[in-house]
Amino acid sequence: MDALTRDEFGDLFNSRLEAGIRAVVVLESLRPETADLTEMVLFDHVVVHTGDLSGPVSLHVDVPGRQGELLVRRRLVETSLQMMRRCHLLEEIGEEQGLVWRASDEAASFLELLETPYSMRLKSCAAWLAGQIRERTKAGFKEFVRGRIGHWGEAFSAYGERR
Repeated sequence: MDALTRDEFGDLFNSRLEAGIRAVVVLESLRPETADLTEMVLFDHVVVHTGDLSGPVSLHVDVPGRQGELLVRRRLVETSLQMMRRCHLLEEIGEEQGLVWRASDEAASFLELLETPYSMRLKSCAAWLAGQIRERTKAGFKEFVRGRIGHWGEAFSAYGERR
């Protein structure tokens, strides 16, 4: 595993490390489902702000204009996914539709070690998110989110959205 330093990550809040751990938790909750980068950006936003969708209490404090976070979250999520791949907790797979992400076989064992109150809340929010996706399908869930927080797809249209 790469050495992690404060200089590399700065503060922990919304760092690549925190976003990477969120990604591992979300993808492990979705197992065996995969997600592309655009979906992971959306899922990262939703798992942090579940309260906006009548889910569990949000992990982070509600701030005005948080929908705008989607516009700046892409790079953070992308680099965090790559970091977790280097740690062997995520796998990047080429499919007909493009590159997708899934939790590695090591992810579940790693997540069992996370026992802080924040980690437990994160796991609960990710389980809720995965349940919503399974209940509604990915396309249905995206439509549900659009109806609640607005149309986020324009921010990523250059990359194409997989349905």
